[in-house]
Amino acid sequence: MRLYLIPSPIGNLGDITYRAVETLQRADVILCEDTRTSGVLLQHYGIRKPLTPYHAHNEHKVLPHLIEQLSAGKVFALITDAGTPGISDPGFLLVRECMRNNIPVECLPGATAFVPALVQSGLTSNRFCFEGFLPLKKGRQTMLRTLAEETRTIILYESPHRLVKTLNELATAFGADRQAAVCRELTKMFEETNRNTLAALAAHYEKHAPKGEIVIVIEGAPAKKGKKHFSSDEDESEEEDD
Repeated sequence: MRLYLIPSPIGNLGDITYRAVETLQRADVILCEDTRTSGVLLQHYGIRKPLTPYHAHNEHKVLPHLIEQLSAGKVFALITDAGTPGISDPGFLLVRECMRNNIPVECLPGATAFVPALVQSGLTSNRFCFEGFLPLKKGRQTMLRTLAEETRTIILYESPHRLVKTLNELATAFGADRQAAVCRELTKMFEETNRNTLAALAAHYEKHAPKGEIVIVIEGAPAKKGKKHFSSDEDESEEEDD
C-alpha cells in the first residue's frame, strides 16, 4: 500500500533516474495524465504495467476508487506528461486523500521545468517564487499587480499561443525595461533561452511565433527604501558570521 509520485522527463527521455524506473517496474498500476504520452516513455524503458488515466478532467470522479484500491494494498505510481506530479499538474487531490486515509505517499526527486529555467536565466536564483500559470481571466490583473511588487525572481509557465499577450501584460504591469528570460523546449533538440527586457521579448515573439513548452523567468522588483535586499554573497557572509 503506497502511492509513489514519479517525475518524468520534460523532454529528453534520458532524464529519468534509475530509482524512478525501478519504482515504475515494481508498481501494480501506473496512473498517467495521458496514457499515449506516458506510453512512449514506458515503452522506451521496457516497462509493461497496467495504465490508468488520471488527469484534471477525471480526478474527482476516480478518486474514491483509487483510494479503495490503495487501501486494499495496491502500489500505485503517478506520472504526468512531463515533470513532477502536483507542480502545475494533477496530483494534489490524490495526495491529500491518501494522507486522510493514512496511505503512505513518497515523492521521488527528478525533473521539473522551472529549476533549469531559473538557473540558466542569469537572474538571481537564491530567492524566487514559482507561480505556475497565471489565471486566464478572473484574478489575472490582480495577480499581475501583486507580482509587480515582488522582489524575488518570478517564475511562470505559459503556453506558446498566449506568450506574446502575457509578455505585453507583464511589460505593462512591471515596466517595459524589467529583465526576463523566456526558456523554451528545455532539454529538447531546439532548446532556447532568450534573455532581454519584457518589451523586447514581446516584440521578438510577435515576429517569431514560439512553439513548445515555455517557462518565463522575470527579474524581481527593486527593494523598497528601508528594506535591505541581500545578494547571495551577502547571505553567505552572514552565515559564516553565525
